[in-house]
Amino acid sequence: MSLYYQDELVTLWHGDCLEDTEWLNADVLITDPPYGINWTVGNYNGGRAHDGIRNDATTQVRDAALIKWGNRPALVFGSPLLPPANAKQVLVWQKPPDAGIFGSNAGFRRDWEAVYICNQFPESPAKRSSVIKSGARGLNAYVKHGHPHGKPGDVMEYLIESVPAGVISDPFAGSGTTLVAARNLGRTVIGCELDEAYCEIIAKRLAEKTLF
Repeated sequence: MSLYYQDELVTLWHGDCLEDTEWLNADVLITDPPYGINWTVGNYNGGRAHDGIRNDATTQVRDAALIKWGNRPALVFGSPLLPPANAKQVLVWQKPPDAGIFGSNAGFRRDWEAVYICNQFPESPAKRSSVIKSGARGLNAYVKHGHPHGKPGDVMEYLIESVPAGVISDPFAGSGTTLVAARNLGRTVIGCELDEAYCEIIAKRLAEKTLF
């Protein structure tokens, strides 16, 4: 694993999170790992095809990373059909109105994704909705950074605002929205990304100090 980018709040490592431990030096996990659904798609969002996501054939990589993380608080995106073993509650990210056409059944779109609350969080008043939506600002980021499973920036900020104080970790950083959102909120964050092309996207977003 090699250090790819660093500033006063963000540290980004390039490498395999299962082989190295730098991302474990944190307090809260917020991540969007491979779901284990072997996702591929032909033409979508205006004709862009995608062969899939690395390590997405099974939940093995996700589960191994969660074992490394241990019992610390974690928010983990995933398939509604394949929850992590240590899930305590499920949040719903309601996707854009045109989402979820591919792989739909009985006329119902796959237009939401699960966010699993894993392990034990500190007790706090029940003041946040478990249904998470994105505004126009967040949805713009959802489509423009080149990752097929990128998440809206305002959704990530909503999640980050809900977690305990401390350093945030994202060992499956993708195009870097967790890192950007954490920095926007003044939180220290450690990211790890296997694909150097996405590391370059993340570093550019952070260096340009883009909001999303």
